Amino acid sequence: MFKLAQQWYTRYFSNQEAIILLLSLVIGFTVVLTMGVPLAPVLTAIVLAYLLQGLVNLLMGKGVPRMPAIITSYTFFLGMLSAFLFVLVPLTWGQLIRLIKEQIPEMINQANQLLIKLPEQYPGFVSKEWVDEITALTTSAVTSMVETILTFSFANIPNLMAILIFLVLVPLLVFFFLKDKDVMIGWLTGFLPEERPFIARVTEEMDEQISNYVRGKAIEIIVVGIATYIGLVVFGVKYSALLGLLVGLSVVIPYIGAAVVTVPVAMVAYFQFGWGGDFLWVMVVYSIIQGLDGNLLVPLLFSEAVNLHPVAIITAVLLFGGLWGVWGVFFAIPLATLVKAVISAWPRLDPPADGAGTDWLEEG
Repeated sequence: MFKLAQQWYTRYFSNQEAIILLLSLVIGFTVVLTMGVPLAPVLTAIVLAYLLQGLVNLLMGKGVPRMPAIITSYTFFLGMLSAFLFVLVPLTWGQLIRLIKEQIPEMINQANQLLIKLPEQYPGFVSKEWVDEITALTTSAVTSMVETILTFSFANIPNLMAILIFLVLVPLLVFFFLKDKDVMIGWLTGFLPEERPFIARVTEEMDEQISNYVRGKAIEIIVVGIATYIGLVVFGVKYSALLGLLVGLSVVIPYIGAAVVTVPVAMVAYFQFGWGGDFLWVMVVYSIIQGLDGNLLVPLLFSEAVNLHPVAIITAVLLFGGLWGVWGVFFAIPLATLVKAVISAWPRLDPPADGAGTDWLEEG
């Protein structure tokens, strides 16, 4: 057993770069896993700076000097942040409150009315006691949810202060990450060997995959969210801004997100229009948007296709989402791609083809 373990270790860990990369990944994962909450502003700023770096590179490619390109990109970021905080958040929050206070109780009431009629229509299958239990349970759950969301107390003040600090720190950190990116990267690479072909190959592939995915996914969220909002507004669907935001964010979770977010869209449309032409048209338009997203927008944005099996993608979403929440879900695919890139490029010392025992270990 010891000899077998020695052979395996010598084959896969005989390269110095492999050990350094493995230690770097372990340290990085450990820091994020154990200190993700206090470092949330830093991690968020890194992601946003990474997104903006694409715009900086685009402007520099058109002849704009680096510092003006950074200032232009940063100004664009501040404008988008202001629109999100002062336009989108109040609009969607107001619609969420109305949905919880008005629409959901109405939905529950209509559902209860339908349940009450079931014992009369199907006396052999549905009992009145079962209907009473379900009705009481749903009413209690909705009442509790409404009270939880709408109740405001002084206990929320620390959370508000943390959000304000977050909103101040993140834009500041984004600027410094853009401005001093080369200095920071140079400082980090100073801890690595001067000759590092394996690490360079893995980081190059990682940068290509992550940049393609993150920037493409950000564009997809905006395009799908706006298209859904416009489609719902055309038909006069209530809470269109809130539903558009939910549909836009749903593209972050492959396969699962689109299926889950269809439920609130269908329920709002049904309770507003009932079974009829308007409901069907809303669902047709929604289905067209989802179809164009999956068959046109995604192939267009993600030119470098992520070659991962659907099972691997869903497993990565569940694993990294469980570890790091929303950020883990968002980065599940690039992280899975990183793991695959490391495994594929991992240097190994193969035994000779003639199968001459384990003499190759001594030569290594």
